[in-house]
Amino acid sequence: MKRIGWTALFFLAACSSAPQYDLVLSGGRVIDPATGLDAVRNVGILGGSIAAVSTEPLAGRRVVDVGGLVVAPGFIDLHQHQQDLAAYRLKAQDGVTSALEMESGVPDLPAFLEARRGGTPINYGATVSQEAARVRAWGLALDTSQMGPAAAIDDPASGPATDDPPTAAQLERLIGVLRTGLDAGALGVGMGLEYTPGATFEEVLQMFRLAAEYGRGVYVHLRGESGGSSLPAVEEMIAASDSTGAPVHVVHINSSCLAEAFDCLELIAKARAAGQDVTTEAYPYGAGMTSIASALFNPGWRERRGIDYSDLELPATGERLTKARFDELHDAAKPEYVLIHMNPDSLVDAIVASDLTMIASDGLPSHPRGAGSYARVLRRQVRELGLMSLPDAIRQMSLLPAMRLESATAAAGRKGRVQEGADADLVVFDPATVTDRSTYAAPQLPSEGFRFVIVAGTPVVDEGRLVETALPGRAIVADPR
Repeated sequence: MKRIGWTALFFLAACSSAPQYDLVLSGGRVIDPATGLDAVRNVGILGGSIAAVSTEPLAGRRVVDVGGLVVAPGFIDLHQHQQDLAAYRLKAQDGVTSALEMESGVPDLPAFLEARRGGTPINYGATVSQEAARVRAWGLALDTSQMGPAAAIDDPASGPATDDPPTAAQLERLIGVLRTGLDAGALGVGMGLEYTPGATFEEVLQMFRLAAEYGRGVYVHLRGESGGSSLPAVEEMIAASDSTGAPVHVVHINSSCLAEAFDCLELIAKARAAGQDVTTEAYPYGAGMTSIASALFNPGWRERRGIDYSDLELPATGERLTKARFDELHDAAKPEYVLIHMNPDSLVDAIVASDLTMIASDGLPSHPRGAGSYARVLRRQVRELGLMSLPDAIRQMSLLPAMRLESATAAAGRKGRVQEGADADLVVFDPATVTDRSTYAAPQLPSEGFRFVIVAGTPVVDEGRLVETALPGRAIVADPR
């Protein structure tokens, strides 16, 4: 009896001295794309960080059995336009723990950050906007953002600020606006060249030089096709990056390069093999979306993109446009968003599965990609078509975007990983059932199958249910120079 008593005391003492984590994810299939770990482990979370990844049992204030489920880094969306609470909640239900506005950027970064402080379920951040800077450089007023408080402006309606090359004074003002945003912590320069066809190569070089000065990247929507090809637009970005040393990220290569997407990827692969820091992304849908008043629809758009009026659709009604209807909407110069049906699913599937592409949504509320991009990849390209492995998909959704951000902020080195010391931004899901529900007709249906989505150690999706009171999201900003 005495021996049993001492044994019990020793056991109690051992338990009391064991680390007590805030949350333990017990027995899940842990996939860490940075190390290649793919094995059953227990994950201990303390504060906002991962404190343990262990084969041994872990004690915690809350221990959750996640046996049979995947534990992975939270997904990082580099291309999310809608930046409001409703959009962030949809992103969380799609496994996204950080949603950044990197393509269009924002006109006033301090205002953007302050409007979200303490009030978001997921992390947020942005570049500084070349399109907005052009509007200001031309002395015009910025429209109020429809993308959320102090978020990106709509692509400007075609006019002098989009179509004209800058004077020396306008270029100086433009660069000054960008510099102000970079000084405030913008993660890079967001540049929409198809929406600002008046931008000269000298203007582009000035923006690349500025980004290089700050050690940050340029996130670019390519120019429209030239001579029936997208390749010159990619070559222009590679040349600008090569001559300045600024990293460049080409957004949605699927919808920018269309049938030439693989040729564009080959150019990027060659540049990377030569040592250049060039990356790209894709979203998993065949239809794009943009404002019908933008310069993308300047004369010649049908020839440049190989589409016609009937390939444009009003998302609210499903109406396919005629020339007369297009002219009516385009001439109104209002930011009416239209679906652009331009890519077959087979091409999109292959581009998404390329190991050169990250996954990014280009998220808007009237397109299903805003709510379902990540679950769609896990369902379609991974589970149903078998075009990519689950670890590869997770790498493209988490580690690669984190690495893209590392030149701007050391904080990115703690994301996209399931390792001790990494940020506790995690997703837990059932790979057999995770699925997208959003469609072109119903674009805001949340995804299903994400059991837990954890941001900075706090579940924002808990047992498959959105926790509306959980607002642990933090700003991701660039390190000071």
